[in-house]
Amino acid sequence: MKVTYLLYSLSLIVLTSCSQKKQNESANKPNVIFIYVDDLGYGDVGCYGATAVKTPNVDALASGGIQFTDAHCAASTSTASRFALLTGSYGFRNNTTTLNGDAPLIIKPEQETIADMFKKSGYTTAVVGKWNLGLGNGKPNWNAEIKPGPLEIGFDYSFLIPATPDRVPTVFVENHRVANLDPNDPITVSYDKRIGTDPIGIEDEDILKMWADTQHSGTIVNGISRIGFMSGGHKAYWKDEEFSNVLTQKAIDFITANKDNPFFLYFSLPDINVPRAPNAKFVGKTNMGPRGDAIVQMDWMTGQIVKKIKELGIENNTIIVFSSDNGPVLDDGYADKAVTNVGNHKPSGQYKGGKYSAYEAGTRVPTIVYWRSKIKPAKSQALISQVDFFASFAKLMGMKIQNKETAVDSFDMLDVLMGKSNKGRKFMLEEAFAMSIREDGWKYIAPQNKAIPDWLANKDVLSGLQQTPQLYDLNKDPKEENNLAEQMPEKAKALAVQLAKIMKVPELK
Repeated sequence: MKVTYLLYSLSLIVLTSCSQKKQNESANKPNVIFIYVDDLGYGDVGCYGATAVKTPNVDALASGGIQFTDAHCAASTSTASRFALLTGSYGFRNNTTTLNGDAPLIIKPEQETIADMFKKSGYTTAVVGKWNLGLGNGKPNWNAEIKPGPLEIGFDYSFLIPATPDRVPTVFVENHRVANLDPNDPITVSYDKRIGTDPIGIEDEDILKMWADTQHSGTIVNGISRIGFMSGGHKAYWKDEEFSNVLTQKAIDFITANKDNPFFLYFSLPDINVPRAPNAKFVGKTNMGPRGDAIVQMDWMTGQIVKKIKELGIENNTIIVFSSDNGPVLDDGYADKAVTNVGNHKPSGQYKGGKYSAYEAGTRVPTIVYWRSKIKPAKSQALISQVDFFASFAKLMGMKIQNKETAVDSFDMLDVLMGKSNKGRKFMLEEAFAMSIREDGWKYIAPQNKAIPDWLANKDVLSGLQQTPQLYDLNKDPKEENNLAEQMPEKAKALAVQLAKIMKVPELK
């Protein structure tokens, strides 16, 4: 009996030791959820000053984590920011531009991504939501396997809006195939000419839910006209009003399935991009119309993710990063009363510009890092860029970036993200149609002489473009109203030289 009891005791010790070891290993590998919102401005949420719209779930993350006041996406346009976030390299190094729905994958499979890095660290990885980085090798066959895509650049699972909600094809792509596709109704997509017999916005305005400009007046799906033309795939069409439910459930399913092992989830919300068609339960929640109601919907989606990790008991070992891909835009092609109903709401906060713009609000976006068990609540004025998340999380994982072609623009800012340091970047690029550079409180905007596409004629981008240099002291002039380039030519020249140097060759680390 004594021998049996001794063996039993020893087995308990071994099991307890193994269990403790597994817990310790898991604690060293926190889950990471990156909630990436679309077109959310610095002043669009409560914790950054909004009063016309309530965002309790985002505000709760901010009050429980690090809320950054000088954090930036890498570019003032979506595709370039997403490229930089996932690769640790600026979009301009890849000649990244806004992509149509049939564009090829712009991240080459041989290029290491942040998802690859997490996989090497033992993580299961997923992307759910808006993609906008291209699929396939160009002009993909939507009725067969669509690759390369996320699964070829580090993700184990993907459920995508292939491009943007305002572009065809208006279907979800799950892993390598269009979800719910009827093989007897094949999909064809064209950005060159009209195809098929489905109604289009420029001819059939009477069936539209909202008027759209010429660019957005292609094939009508769900009462909304899109950029581009498509035929077929009708059973696979999405319903814009169901984005919040469908995408959130896919994210929750992934989290639930991987709750016992470390995971990385890139949850890329379509809100508050156009066309803004929030679910009925959010309609009328603000006085700002669809744009304001879409912000409420975005906040709900964020809250559902937080609620789930609490229910699963993994909140203490889960890092949540919340941010946006670029600054705000009101009129972006659809007549949804975003301009007329904005009232006293200030999407950009006190800053100038917005989406597409070289001014601060083009890239200065809400940024929150939440880790309940490790991060003490605080506000940080550190200057940081989303391009740095790659190197920072690699440091957290204990991974060394050994390939000199990997994450070339990404700096280790882990201590800043964890609230252990306020020492951010010395220099930081802001990519737009006019390139900018920040140094502490100084900002230099390079002269812009290249032609702007016609479709940008009514956008705020034009207000940030000049054929002469611009220099601003943001500490004294956060609204970028007083151009000091002529008064301080030496400072302007020094920053111009630094900008040109970094654009030519990445900064030394």
